[in-house]
Amino acid sequence: MNRQLRSFPIPEGLEGMRADAALAKLLGLSRSATAQLCAEGGVTVDSQELGKSERLASGQVVSVLLPEPEKPLLPREELVEGMDVLYSDADIICVHKPVGVAAHPSVGWDGPTVIGGLRAAGYNVASLGPTERQGIVHRLDVGTSGVMVVASSGRAYSALKHAFKHRTVKKTYHAVVQGLPDPIEGTIDAPIGRHPKSGWKFAVLDDGKAAVTHYRLIEAFREASLIEVHLETGRTHQIRVHMSATGHPCVGDPMYGSNPQLSARLGLERQWLHAVQLGFTHPGTGKWFEARAPYPDDLQHALERLQG
Repeated sequence: MNRQLRSFPIPEGLEGMRADAALAKLLGLSRSATAQLCAEGGVTVDSQELGKSERLASGQVVSVLLPEPEKPLLPREELVEGMDVLYSDADIICVHKPVGVAAHPSVGWDGPTVIGGLRAAGYNVASLGPTERQGIVHRLDVGTSGVMVVASSGRAYSALKHAFKHRTVKKTYHAVVQGLPDPIEGTIDAPIGRHPKSGWKFAVLDDGKAAVTHYRLIEAFREASLIEVHLETGRTHQIRVHMSATGHPCVGDPMYGSNPQLSARLGLERQWLHAVQLGFTHPGTGKWFEARAPYPDDLQHALERLQG
């Protein structure tokens, strides 16, 4: 345990306020957190425990046993099977992220990460950014494969974060979707937000965040179509949500309405969606740079089955 005891007088402005509400303002914690501290006996006045609903008086000296600081999430350094480095120099590292790998650690994810895999392989990653995602300038979903860029220098981190924020990065995806989109080339401009009934899903919502997807047909098959997609924005599940909203979900994506029988026939255990190319101004040379990732074996196999 590494808990700190703090004591301080109650200022006049908080006189008469409930203990949990006043402490939330003073400590910068949530009200539920300060209520929990009171319930645990961690808040005292003159050595007497203070209940969360008790009113405070100006000048009272309150002692609080603060909660133990949360441990920062740290990437587990381990080699990631199937993660290939496509290109690297003093500023950037471009990787082919396999499916089942997260960009960085997060609450609830204990699997392999891009950042942990790179460090385990001996690559230097920029030390800028939050502890758990230093060097990370963008992400791909765990269930999506493809090319990612990671910053290995401070100038690259700053330049690439700026580029992604101001949408000067060219992000190209290939997807196999059910049916034939009509029109075969178009733009989907529809805001995306959390699904009102399923918190882990997203949906097109009037009050969502702006999301713009451009697509064009590459090849049509009897039951599905291979399309190229360019993203203006980078909302979570954007391609999956937008294509599903048009009635053409990604094959292998039952969360957003794909046909499980078609997925089974193609041997797919995840959505057919791949970040095939990433283009941006190189932060070191100032020249346009592109990295491309080939289709993984499972997606290539499914495509060959469609092609007959």
